[in-house]
Amino acid sequence: MTRLFVLGGARSGKSRYAQQRAEALAGRHVFIATAEAWDEEMAERIARHRADRDARWETVDAPRDLAAALDAASGTGAVVLVDCLTLWASNLLLADADMEQATAGLAEAIARFEGELILVANETGLGIVPDNALARRFRDAAGRINQAVAAIAGEVMLVVAGLPMRVK
Repeated sequence: MTRLFVLGGARSGKSRYAQQRAEALAGRHVFIATAEAWDEEMAERIARHRADRDARWETVDAPRDLAAALDAASGTGAVVLVDCLTLWASNLLLADADMEQATAGLAEAIARFEGELILVANETGLGIVPDNALARRFRDAAGRINQAVAAIAGEVMLVVAGLPMRVK
């Protein structure tokens, strides 16, 4: 069973790489989307991502309850791609959710998942310290989520300028 975690910066090619890895696997392909279209630009971005996936993909929207979506998609023959954990973290922070509990719930869902699982996230901790409390909470939450997922994943890849590099 695959447990692949793909990290990278914005526009690094991480989603494309993750999708290519998923499409190389046989099975029932499920894309779990965490994005929400709060404005026209985001709606267009979501539409472009959907257009990049062919008919083999089933799309499940899970902007907040990601653990339940993973549980529902789990099973023999499942090939599940989650894109992305960073947007999921944003959604939870804006909903004032308990981030520690949500991260633990996600880790548990990943551990019990049956099938092939690929998760995507932004690496947010490489820049300067944000100048406001919400941005620092976001960076810290994203970093903790990334650490928890990387600990469970059998393989971790970092994508920089479209080039995948093995981390684990």
